[in-house]
Amino acid sequence: MSSMQAAVVLGASGSVGNALVKELIRNGSFKPIVTVVRRSQPDQVAMARDAGVELSETIVPALDPAGLETATTEAIRSLEGDVVGFSVLGVGAGTAKLTIDEHRAVDVQLNAAFARGLKASGRAKHLTFMSAAGANPAAAATGSGAAGMARYARVKGEAEEAVKKSGLAVVSTFRPGMIIGSQHTPWLLEKVLPAFSFVTPAKYRSITVAQIAKAMIATSLNTPAKSEVYYYPEMMALNR
Repeated sequence: MSSMQAAVVLGASGSVGNALVKELIRNGSFKPIVTVVRRSQPDQVAMARDAGVELSETIVPALDPAGLETATTEAIRSLEGDVVGFSVLGVGAGTAKLTIDEHRAVDVQLNAAFARGLKASGRAKHLTFMSAAGANPAAAATGSGAAGMARYARVKGEAEEAVKKSGLAVVSTFRPGMIIGSQHTPWLLEKVLPAFSFVTPAKYRSITVAQIAKAMIATSLNTPAKSEVYYYPEMMALNR
């Protein structure tokens, strides 16, 4: 990275989002950090202040697509220099209880709106975007929407396609398997599954919220020449 970049973050209130904001603050290579959130996150604001890092919040109470797109573009236009976008927004637990359209309303429509806002600003060329292992826009749209099921993979795949259609030059897509440290991951799975990593295909191995955050930041410090997809092995390589 040749000069200081601003970081614009969507999904800062979630488990991975909180880890991402903490790591951006600790890293110190992004100025300012802008979070686009439904409601203020006082702990993040206080952490940034204590570290002497500039963090500002763009509040979008309704978090609807049109409002999100406009707020993202306007927030960026008030900044100087280059901008990189980070999105870790997605429905956490409870996707099995949602209709596919309710799931799409968050994972697909809001992420697409964020990407369009970045593009419309004329200042952002790179988005790092968290999806999920198994994402596939051609997967079955019927059945349960629970994590790991076909319909879940379908929505995640559709979200990836929608973000790419924004026209941003580079989209770095991160596809973690089970996320350790997420408030939505059952504690028993967090304890048991890592012990079986030796029989788990590499790209589906469990990964921590901090490791995802560090990998996403690494690609933003050295922007790839083209859009790429990152699974567990690539994310762990970026952590080194």
